[in-house]
Amino acid sequence: MDKAADTAGFAFENRYARLPERFYTRLDPTPVEKPGLVRVNAALAHDLGLDPAALASPDGIAILAGNRVPEGAAPLAQAYAGHQFGGWVPQLGDGRAILLGEVTDRAGRPRDIQLKGAGRTPYSRMGDGRAWIGPVIREYVVSEAMHALGVPTTRALAAVTTGEPVYREGAFPGAVLTRVAASHVRVGTFQYFAARGDTEALQTLTDFVIARHYPALAEAGTPALALLGAVTERQARLIARWMGVGFIHGVMNTDNMTLSGETIDYGPCAFMDAYHPDKVFSSIDQFGRYAYRNQPQIAVWNLAQLATCLLPLIDADQDKAIETATETINRFGDHYMDAWRDVFRAKLGLAEAREDDAELAQNLLSRMAEGRADFTLTFRRLSELGDDPEADDPVRALFADPALFDGWAARWRQRLAMEQSAPDARRAAMRAANPAFIPRNHRVEQAIEAAVAGDYAPFETLVEVLSAPFEEQPAHAAYQDPPAPGEEVRQTFCGT
Repeated sequence: MDKAADTAGFAFENRYARLPERFYTRLDPTPVEKPGLVRVNAALAHDLGLDPAALASPDGIAILAGNRVPEGAAPLAQAYAGHQFGGWVPQLGDGRAILLGEVTDRAGRPRDIQLKGAGRTPYSRMGDGRAWIGPVIREYVVSEAMHALGVPTTRALAAVTTGEPVYREGAFPGAVLTRVAASHVRVGTFQYFAARGDTEALQTLTDFVIARHYPALAEAGTPALALLGAVTERQARLIARWMGVGFIHGVMNTDNMTLSGETIDYGPCAFMDAYHPDKVFSSIDQFGRYAYRNQPQIAVWNLAQLATCLLPLIDADQDKAIETATETINRFGDHYMDAWRDVFRAKLGLAEAREDDAELAQNLLSRMAEGRADFTLTFRRLSELGDDPEADDPVRALFADPALFDGWAARWRQRLAMEQSAPDARRAAMRAANPAFIPRNHRVEQAIEAAVAGDYAPFETLVEVLSAPFEEQPAHAAYQDPPAPGEEVRQTFCGT
């Protein structure tokens, strides 16, 4: 494949490509028939030091589709393994993604540039290595929404069509997503080498992750143990943020947990409308393993798999290694609850920490579940309430039995009376913690359906609205609304 002139401004470093070759397979993306631009994320391109106009040019589109490799890139598919729904798979890897290389953004941070849907690789496992427009639209919309919500996440640089059909339950337009990540190293990457008894590769991978994401840990007495602790804390904070916006990942497999602490792989993900802790959307999660309420426990389970991989690097005495690793993993609960309390205190307008705050938040959630109240609207409308219960109707109306809210609101106002902040300041802080707009499942599906028919206007509008989730947007007020009867999306699907 020809190298493309570097008109977009890629300045690759490619440190992952300098690791031993058993970490990946070098190969170019598979060219497509007729690439076409859907969208370039101009703001992200600028942050990466790239030229958005050049990316949107024919040469740029050829790069984004995989038809040309930019100068300086070192394309490869990464090897990894993983537990999928608890079942061990010894070899997974990038089955439809090609890592073009690594660039440094304007803030000095290394960022991976990956094409998702770029064709078959040695890890495709009978798959076609392609993506259709639906999952590409979903990942673009949801990952960029998560970024705007302040949740650590991979991001979408661009989406292009391929001019070729992709066959799933029918024929759909093919597409490629350009994904940007702090890195693509996963728990499953460590599992791949641990399962092979390759301690040398585990050490190399540990050194790489520490240098890339946690450089201060290089001087720790036991760097592998320090890494486990840092990843545990970062994942605890991440999951707390998910819980605070009503997000359900849907496939929390070990190959979908990054060492960087970013949300990755937006397959059958969803945001809740009506709140319930047992909510599941993923069509492949038949037993609710990855239900909303289970996400913290699953994170611990995944981290335990990482700990198992790191044991040889923690201590030569396996019993001591297990003991210290277990102690480290057990700190997840405290890290998570500290982060969860911070998230929900902010959502309730509580600037000062008090002992019963978690119980106050949990009590509201229980009443929301019983009253089938909308998660996002309940907290957003709560942000507008003052001291007068007579003005509570916008929130009360969200509950099947408004008395459920009334009983809680009295306690909430008693708690607010203990705060020092002025009411206007509190309301402003709550609006900054409680989004008005989330990627409502029915809106995402509408954008996908339109895109399949070649109409990208709903997608563009949705991306625009979700870029400012905490702001009032009168022209787009309808995007706050839950689905009308007949619009509710009960299941979401993986794109493979």
